Amino acid sequence: MFSTPLISPDNTWALMAITCGWAAFSIYAEQTWAWASKMSGAIVALLGALILTNVGIIPTNCVFFDDIVWGYVVPMAIPLLLLSCDIRKIGREAGKILIIFLIGAVGTAIGAVLGYNLLAGKVDNLAGVAAMMTGSYIGGTVNFAAMAGAFDVPGEASSAAVVADNLLMTLYFFVLIAIPSIKFFRSKFTHPHLDEVEAQGVSEEAKTQAAAFWGKKPISLCDIAINFAISVIVVWVSTEIAAVIAAAFPTNEGRGIVNDLIGGLFGNKYLILTTISMIIATVFSKPLEKLGGSQEIGTYLIYLFFFVIGAPASIKAIFLNAPLLLVFCAIMVIVNMLFCFVFGKLFKFDLEDCILASNACIGGPTTAAAMAISKGWIKLVGPIMLVGTLGYVIGTYFGTFIGNFLGA
Repeated sequence: MFSTPLISPDNTWALMAITCGWAAFSIYAEQTWAWASKMSGAIVALLGALILTNVGIIPTNCVFFDDIVWGYVVPMAIPLLLLSCDIRKIGREAGKILIIFLIGAVGTAIGAVLGYNLLAGKVDNLAGVAAMMTGSYIGGTVNFAAMAGAFDVPGEASSAAVVADNLLMTLYFFVLIAIPSIKFFRSKFTHPHLDEVEAQGVSEEAKTQAAAFWGKKPISLCDIAINFAISVIVVWVSTEIAAVIAAAFPTNEGRGIVNDLIGGLFGNKYLILTTISMIIATVFSKPLEKLGGSQEIGTYLIYLFFFVIGAPASIKAIFLNAPLLLVFCAIMVIVNMLFCFVFGKLFKFDLEDCILASNACIGGPTTAAAMAISKGWIKLVGPIMLVGTLGYVIGTYFGTFIGNFLGA
């Protein structure tokens, strides 16, 4: 990893050009070449960012990645992709994913204890790191930060954990995205959403399954205008509502579990955003069926997100600063996946449920939704967003328990 990348972090236009250009290439490759279709465009996007970062072309962090894509692109994509999620049609799916998600959360906590017992004495501040990663691998960054503060984890330990987590997440997404193509998993689990996508068939003109799924559809200027208007308005309203609730019910201030639950759950803009989007999709389901382009625009924005989440993975920094932390995080992730897939098989749940539940635990609701979108499992986007957002609330409780249990 080069200390000074060729393109500086403040060269936003250059970084935007590379991100949009590689996202376009990823989509084109997935729809044109068989190898890319099998990998999926999401992996092509991730791999491109990983390579460009680690050969010193682009920075690992910058305003465009952290503020624009994470702060604006991702929130705008979610309402667009939820406009087809009629609440009346997804109750059964959400229930199944919730069960596997909670089982996966238990697996994450057990993985933290196992990793601690294997590596105790070899990694400084490991009990505190275990609390942070438990919170993060059930909830998200907000839980990571909360646990770091709660257990006074030193800055160098937190930084090393972030570096290890960034690389592991890239490898983890590669594995999850590849699982639906692996014969072992397809033979052991039912996979109705995969079957639905594949049932469309691949014509000679389409060349790949992705091209068949994302074939040309009519879209008007009015459709584009309405899509963007709905998206921006929903994000704005959700952000305002979440801010009011978070201020009224501040968390992590010793005000009790009710405050933590209400503030942590309803003070999260992604939960409000998801809820409002799905209410709109349900109430206005008939007129929205005539609206073209929402899935296409939303999916394109998610491809920008896939590129960005591959950027922070500095391979050199891992081997220099945090090799054992990478092992520790890997243990937690592996145990989570084992819990999700083994219990999913025992309960006869679908392969898609197990994949997305594990993703929602480890990567959070946005990455889980992005994976569902990239695979064409549009019906599961709403449920996994709702279930994954729950992790923001329970992650802090799991992390606190693990930290205290390990004596952090």
